[in-house]
Amino acid sequence: MSINKEILQKEVFYKTSRSGGKGGQNVNKVSTKVELLFSINNSTLFIDDEKLLLNEKLQTRFNKDGLIQVVCDQERSQYINKQKAIERLIVLLIQALHKPKIRKKKVVSKAAKAARVENKRLLSAKKESRRAKFD
Repeated sequence: MSINKEILQKEVFYKTSRSGGKGGQNVNKVSTKVELLFSINNSTLFIDDEKLLLNEKLQTRFNKDGLIQVVCDQERSQYINKQKAIERLIVLLIQALHKPKIRKKKVVSKAAKAARVENKRLLSAKKESRRAKFD
């Protein structure tokens, strides 16, 4: 599953603020921290079933307004932080939409069970013969 980055960028909102960390005096002057906000329910990218799945799996990521929030303040550039935040959101959405394969139970054959038990019996006999006999 791939998500169209251009459409997604039109549906997200950004908030910027001053960031801590590296940057020297630049930290005190420029708003480089990016907070990305995305509404799953208002999105045109997903069908209703996908929206339900996303709401269920990402409920811990919602803020009080019901928006997914991704914060990035790693870089000194606001533009790069926006790109990293959108990439994180895409990864988050793809992981939430991933459906794992259903595990099929395998039946162990009688011959395989018998071989395993026989192997255990032989190993036990070998170890038993190594023991010192105290009479």
